Amino acid sequence: MIVWRLLRTTLLITLLSLATMASAEARDDAGTSEAPGSTISVSNSPATDFAIRSRINGILNQVPTFSAIDARVRAGVVTLTGEVTEQSTISRLEDLIYRVDGVVAVENKVVLSTDIGARLENVRERFEQRLNTIVAGLPFVALGLAVGAVIVLLGGWISRRRKTIEHLTPNPFIADFLAQTIRLTSWVVALVVALDLMEAGALLGTLLGAAGIFGLSLSFASRDTIENFVATLILSLRQPFNPNDLIEVNTLRGRVIRMTSRGTSLLTLDGNHIRIPNQIIYKAVIINYTRNPERRFLVDLAVDPAADLWQARDLAVKTMAAMDFVLKRPEPVAWLEPAGANHDMILVRAGGWVSQEGTDFDLARGEAFRRLHRAMEDAGFAVPEIVHRVQLEGSDSAAADADKPQTKPQRRERAFDLSPDEAFEQMVDRERVDDGRNLLTPAPTRNPQGG
Repeated sequence: MIVWRLLRTTLLITLLSLATMASAEARDDAGTSEAPGSTISVSNSPATDFAIRSRINGILNQVPTFSAIDARVRAGVVTLTGEVTEQSTISRLEDLIYRVDGVVAVENKVVLSTDIGARLENVRERFEQRLNTIVAGLPFVALGLAVGAVIVLLGGWISRRRKTIEHLTPNPFIADFLAQTIRLTSWVVALVVALDLMEAGALLGTLLGAAGIFGLSLSFASRDTIENFVATLILSLRQPFNPNDLIEVNTLRGRVIRMTSRGTSLLTLDGNHIRIPNQIIYKAVIINYTRNPERRFLVDLAVDPAADLWQARDLAVKTMAAMDFVLKRPEPVAWLEPAGANHDMILVRAGGWVSQEGTDFDLARGEAFRRLHRAMEDAGFAVPEIVHRVQLEGSDSAAADADKPQTKPQRRERAFDLSPDEAFEQMVDRERVDDGRNLLTPAPTRNPQGG
């Protein structure tokens, strides 16, 4: 133990000696420092030097840190000798001497003291001074902690008022985000108020600067996560679609099941699950087939180019208007378009509107095509089929059968159910079971609009 103390003392003395030598070399290299911006007077009298010395010694004797320093003045040049316990004291001493009127230059020969006892005494005095400062500031620390605790408790109480917050927000995600924001804001306000009451402004500035740097680095590292969170927040506020809506996003079509903080789940018409990240949905073009219950379908029919095309168009409009599932308003329409490589075919494009409330769109379009195709064939507007007759030699029965007149089979109309698939609707309802994570507001009940 004694050996360790001796080694430590020797090491400390060696370091202090090296520091003293370095300081002395720096002063020798720099020479005598002069007062900046001063003008040297031509007069030189011992009385002036004596007055300067008396003034400097009087000042040094009043400051305990400079009491061991001696000052000599000759021709306005002040020579300082002695020892101090801190390096910063030497710089303070020069600044003080230059403020005395009449000083031309300062030759600083003050060195750091090698007395360990004096150095330790200085450390003890600084420690006692800081301890006294802390003890004197304890009431303000207690006041800051108390005010901060009250602010934190108040913010926590407000954030736990879930029913009130959910009443002010459109969905649970916004409510949870608002509650977390209130809680975080209360902590920040409590920290700022507490540090201000403790008069720790420097610490507050350091914490705010560190928080800014940390937030900037975190934003770069978690750019995708933050982008998805912001997209979820905006989609929750705008609500571009409702649960069970039929939408299409980037050629992906399906019924909306739910939207969570990570993505939106769709159930395709084939029964497959699709989860699309919210940032993709926010940037993509969304087609909502359910937002407007009235939707128009198109049916293309090829007709004989030699037929009366206007009569074919009128027949398509009348046939479409006679269908019970087609709406009267807007009225069905039809127009003619050329088709084929050389425009050697004519298309009658018919369009009608249906209400998707109670009518399946795809089934309605298929049934409309069936009825229009039959009406065109019955009226003789269908494209004539190319017939090739092949007669085999030695087969009289085949030739006789070919000469027999062909009769068309009788067609009978039958009722066709165009209502949505009940099994698929039940599948969608099962998937839409509310588990507390859905951020979409349920769609309001619509009144069916019949046709």
